[in-house]
Amino acid sequence: MAFPQSSSSMRPVKSPAIVIFLCFLAIVFDGYDLVVYGAIVPKLLAYEAWGLTPVETGAIGSYALAGMFIGAILIGYLTDVVGRRTVMMVSIAAFSLLMLMTAWAPTPGLFGLFRFLAGLGLGGVIPTAIALTVEFSKSNRRNFNNALMFSGYAVGGILAALLALAFLPSLGFQGMLALGGVPLLAVVPLLFKFLPESPAFLAAKGDRAQAERITADYGLEPLPEAPARDEAPVAGRFRTLLTGRLLGAMILFCLAGICGQTLVYGLNTWLPQLMVIAKYSLASSLTFLLTVNIGAVVGVLVSSRLADRFGPRPVTATSFASSGFALVLMGTGIMPLPIMYLLVAVVGFGSVGAQILVNGFVATYFSGTTRATALGITLGIGRIGAVLAISGGGVLVAASLGNFINFSVWAIAAAVGVVAVLSVPRLQTEAAKTGEGTAAAPAVSTDAIPH
Repeated sequence: MAFPQSSSSMRPVKSPAIVIFLCFLAIVFDGYDLVVYGAIVPKLLAYEAWGLTPVETGAIGSYALAGMFIGAILIGYLTDVVGRRTVMMVSIAAFSLLMLMTAWAPTPGLFGLFRFLAGLGLGGVIPTAIALTVEFSKSNRRNFNNALMFSGYAVGGILAALLALAFLPSLGFQGMLALGGVPLLAVVPLLFKFLPESPAFLAAKGDRAQAERITADYGLEPLPEAPARDEAPVAGRFRTLLTGRLLGAMILFCLAGICGQTLVYGLNTWLPQLMVIAKYSLASSLTFLLTVNIGAVVGVLVSSRLADRFGPRPVTATSFASSGFALVLMGTGIMPLPIMYLLVAVVGFGSVGAQILVNGFVATYFSGTTRATALGITLGIGRIGAVLAISGGGVLVAASLGNFINFSVWAIAAAVGVVAVLSVPRLQTEAAKTGEGTAAAPAVSTDAIPH
C-alpha cells in the first residue's frame, strides 16, 4: 500500500475506524458461515438424495471447524511472519471460493471436503482481524473496539437467520451456502484498497520508516523507541508463548477458548433442531437463532465497556456464568414463551459474548509481536470445542435424552469457562488492572505470576 512521502504533520490523519470496519466486514462472513449451517441442518436431514443422519450431519458440520483449527494456528502464525494485510485478503478470497464449491458439491463426501478447506481460509481471518483491531485502537478502548468489530460475528449470524427465514424454502441449502461467496466481490477489493499493514509487524521486520508513516497517518500511539531486547523474534514466538510461566496462561486461555467455542458452535448449529424437538415450529426455531445473535451483539457491546474499565477477567467469567444459568432454566421446560426468548438472548450474550471477550483478553494480554500468534493458538485449540460440540450435538439429538439434558448439558462448558478465565495468571504491570498486559520472555519479572 503506497503512502505519500511528505512529513506526517502535513498529511491528514486517517481514521482507525476504517480498519475496524474492514475487519468487521470480514468477521460478518465468519458468523454467516457458522449460523447458516445451523439454519440448513433441518433441510440437510430432509434431503432424500443424501439420506444423512443427525450424527453424519454433525460430523460434516465439524469438518469446517477442523479446518479452522489448522488454519487459525498456521495462518495466525503467518500473520506475524508475512503480514496481516496479505493474510486477510488471501484468507477471505479462499474462503469465498470454497463456499461456492461447497454449494455445488454433488456428494456428501465432497461437501464435507470443501467445508474443511473453507475452514482453513476462514481460520486465518479471525486472529488477523483481532490483532489489527487491537493495534489500531487506543489502549483504553481495545476491549470495546474488539467487541464492536467482533460483533460482526453475531451480525453475520443475524443475517444468516433472516435470509434463512426469507429464502431457505426457495433457495434450499445450496443457495444459502452460495451466498458465502459474496466476500470475494464485496470485501476483498475494499481490503486491497483501504487496509493498511500493521505498524508493529513492519517495525519488527525492520521497515520502521513505513511503520511510523502508518502510525502518523492513523493517529496511533507512538511506536516504542526500539524493540525490547527480550522481545520474541519471529522464529521464536511459539517457544516464547509455550515455555516458562506464560505456558500456564496459554493453557488456560486455550481451555477458555474450547469452552467458548463449544457454546458458540454447538448452540448455533443445533439450537434450531433442539427447539424443533422441544415442539417449536421450524420458523420459530429460526427466530430463536436470530434472538441468540441479537443478544450477543447487544450484550457484548455493554460488557466490553465494562471490560475496558474493570478488566476482562471478571466480565468474561460473568458472561460464561450467565449463559450456563440460562441454559439450565431453558431445560426445565416450564418457562413461558417471552421468558424463553429472554433466556435465549442471555445465552447469546454469554456464549458468543464470552468468546469475544476471551479473544479481547488474549489480545490485550500479549504484546504486539506475539499477539496474532497467541490468538491463532487460542482460537485454533479452541476449535477442538467447536468440533466436539457440532459432532457431539448430533449424537445428543440422536440419543433422544429429553429437553432438560439437551439444554443443560451445555452449561458444563460454561462452568469450566468460568474457572479457566478466573485462573489466568495476573501480570505484574499496572496495565493489567485495565486488561492490558505485556508478554515478555518467561524470565522477566514483569511476566505472568500465579494468583
